[in-house]
Amino acid sequence: MARRDKERNRKRRKYGQAKLKHAKRGIISCILSATVFLVMIGLLVKAYTSRGTAAPIIGGLGLSAVILAGISLYMGVRGFKEREKNYLTCKIGTICSAFFIFGFIIIFCRGLF
Repeated sequence: MARRDKERNRKRRKYGQAKLKHAKRGIISCILSATVFLVMIGLLVKAYTSRGTAAPIIGGLGLSAVILAGISLYMGVRGFKEREKNYLTCKIGTICSAFFIFGFIIIFCRGLF
């Protein structure tokens, strides 16, 4: 019995622990952020090449990209609640999705004025 307790305590120590896995929701958040980035680049290229004639397509895809960025932000924040995980992907996904939402807001305001 005492031997099992020693082995459990050894697993809990800093140097005896196995590496932590990334949070699943953090990974999803990073994937969604990468998708939003690709959509944003695609929209900017399409807007430049069409010289402003593809407004409905760009607007619809832009709105869906904002929704994806919001879902990514939500998943990144929810990933912090997973226990005993590596939160690096949560941090990256949350920061990137907040940056993209901010970028889309700036693009939208620039289009209004």
